[in-house]
Amino acid sequence: MTSTTPSALFVCVHNAGRSQMAAGYLRHLSGGAVEVRSAGSMPAEQINPTAVAAMLEEGIDIRAEVPQVLTDEAVQASDVVITMGCGDACPFYPGKRYEDWKLDDPAGQGIEAVRPIRDEIRTRVLGLLESLGVTPVTTPSAP
Repeated sequence: MTSTTPSALFVCVHNAGRSQMAAGYLRHLSGGAVEVRSAGSMPAEQINPTAVAAMLEEGIDIRAEVPQVLTDEAVQASDVVITMGCGDACPFYPGKRYEDWKLDDPAGQGIEAVRPIRDEIRTRVLGLLESLGVTPVTTPSAP
């Protein structure tokens, strides 16, 4: 039996910032309607604390996430593979849908520099949801 749930894999080098923020948004905004994976070609030891803080401002908690190593299996199991600056380290499989999101790296940046990266990721995740035919879950805005 095949799953009709679309799946997406976010890939960056360290799997500590951009890909984790994108995965957090996709999980949150899809309300579980999309299977979400993230991985890195050279995973860091922990998630970027500034990325965590930026996402907490949006009401999305990614503190429990752990950087994962990119595997061929994760790529093969995903409908869409979104790369974020991993270059040649990202495996390519014919027939897979790939998108390359050119985003600044939040590593070593302060919260003021990470917020615009986070906001750009949110915009791109909303576009991804639309392309997958998934209606975003609306959340009440903060008071």
